[in-house]
Amino acid sequence: MSRPDVIVITGPTATGKSALGASVAKLLGGEVVSADSMQVYKHMDIGTAKPAKEEMLGIPHHMFDVVSPLEDYSVSQYVDSAARCIDSIITCGKLPVLVGGTGLYIDSLLSGREFSPRGDDGLRKELEERYDRIGGEAMLAELSGFDAQSAARLHANDSKRIVRAFEIYRLSGKTISQHDRETQTIPPKYSTIKVALNFSQRKTLYGRIEKRVDDMLAAGFFDEVQGLLDMGVPLTSTAMQAIGYKEIAAALLGVTTSSAAIDLVKQRSRNYAKRQLTWLRRDEDINWIEWEKSPDTGLAVDIISNLL
Repeated sequence: MSRPDVIVITGPTATGKSALGASVAKLLGGEVVSADSMQVYKHMDIGTAKPAKEEMLGIPHHMFDVVSPLEDYSVSQYVDSAARCIDSIITCGKLPVLVGGTGLYIDSLLSGREFSPRGDDGLRKELEERYDRIGGEAMLAELSGFDAQSAARLHANDSKRIVRAFEIYRLSGKTISQHDRETQTIPPKYSTIKVALNFSQRKTLYGRIEKRVDDMLAAGFFDEVQGLLDMGVPLTSTAMQAIGYKEIAAALLGVTTSSAAIDLVKQRSRNYAKRQLTWLRRDEDINWIEWEKSPDTGLAVDIISNLL
């Protein structure tokens, strides 16, 4: 096949994506673009497993340290920024290598998906107050009057999505259901070769995940989370929803013990890896590389080269 616009390297956590991404970019004259929903945040290096400078192999890396952890960051903001990075790399005659495990970010970026209108703070506050006043059931009943499909799939307690459904309709005159149908007809924005990494044995993957957590702790993960708390980053922020951060924060605040928090980080990391695999296996275009005991970056580089 002809050279693709973008090479994608994805897979669950702890499978060697960062090392492979830098190696592929170095070999093929590319630059790395992160596709990790938490590596966009500054001051969150250890818990998000950002590659160290020496791991970058002198290759430019983009979409790291984009915003403060005090700010919320959405998939639509990511797509806008990452697409500009990719387009600039392509314009310079280089190959973008998209590396990360956040499936929604990758799919949204590659598909050229259009997002519903940006929110209006005043309108959202008005709708949130109305939800609090009349309740979810009444809001769903009203929603069914103009978007029965969304009303049928939403739960009355899902205040955020119910409010968003009203907000989009008020701002655009389109229902979320209509918007989703329209975006599904948009052709892909980029041609790609997609590679996903995994281990042939699930227990090997889980063992690597647990070792990664231990390595993070040794590298000062507790201090990193304490630094965020000292900055005033609230536990409800998007940044603090990253696996590991809210659990460690709970231990630092005395809500739980350190050992219980660490066990929970490992458990939730394993669960997340399982969800990542479920998401990726829906994509028939992915080329899988499965390791036995440990990643073999050289072998993977050869496999990807042969796909070009």
